[in-house]
Amino acid sequence: MADKKRTDPDWQDIRVFLALARYGSLSAAARALSTNHSTISRRLHSLEATLGETLVERRPDGYVLTAAGSHALAAASDMEAAVHTLGRGGADSALRGLVRINAPPALSQGFLVGRLAQLPLRHPGIDIDLATDLRSVSLERHVTDIAVRLGRPQDGDFIAKTLGHMGFGFYAEPALCKRMESGAEPVFVGFDEANAYLPEAAWLARRFPRARMIFRANNQVAQALAAQSGVGIALLPHYIGRTTPGLQACPLEAPPAPREIVLLTRRQDRKDAPIQTVADYLIQVFADEKALFEA
Repeated sequence: MADKKRTDPDWQDIRVFLALARYGSLSAAARALSTNHSTISRRLHSLEATLGETLVERRPDGYVLTAAGSHALAAASDMEAAVHTLGRGGADSALRGLVRINAPPALSQGFLVGRLAQLPLRHPGIDIDLATDLRSVSLERHVTDIAVRLGRPQDGDFIAKTLGHMGFGFYAEPALCKRMESGAEPVFVGFDEANAYLPEAAWLARRFPRARMIFRANNQVAQALAAQSGVGIALLPHYIGRTTPGLQACPLEAPPAPREIVLLTRRQDRKDAPIQTVADYLIQVFADEKALFEA
């Protein structure tokens, strides 16, 4: 007897589709799943054949979702969440699920990691995936469930909540601060060339166009560690400058304007209990630590 044509999607096909939808390229999806291009392509075609729909279109800059693909992504993400929940079995909590959070690296390393690590202790059923990236990742593609951003997005069907405002100041080792107060020419620790587009890097370059950038790093936590040595002055968010041992504020001049810290979630996730629990926790954490961020 001939085999019946499979009409139910294969979970492995769905995993591949999720990776391709999130990362936008065969190579990135293959890296995420520790497989190869041909497997990604084969499983995508298998899922499209099962569903009878074209889910992605290939374009010069990568793969984009079709309308059917966007619909499938939402359903596939729900399936993935259910699989994660089942995989943990009997956690002693009604709240169960993996919550993905994306935030800039300095904010993650200098503030969020230790605080977010407390959540699974409070809610044993919740798992946290904290991804750090200077460039925003996609909420629409379900690469992340919660995004903490500096500044508000101009479009997208998101719920945006202000967490606070990130103020800045000049920080250095005390002896170097004293030399600056005596009129010495300032030397700076700042961003590397790949991140010279960032607002604080651009502001520093405009304000001190002839100053020597004696040490460069790709995030402000690393810059603060360099500044501890006395090598130069770092323009830092207050939450880093105030908590890094051996640094003090240097009254060099007025720093750039504070930046708004915004929490973004998908509107369709407003009734998702794990996501909302993490979002509410972040809102409370930033409220409790307001003085650490603001001037």
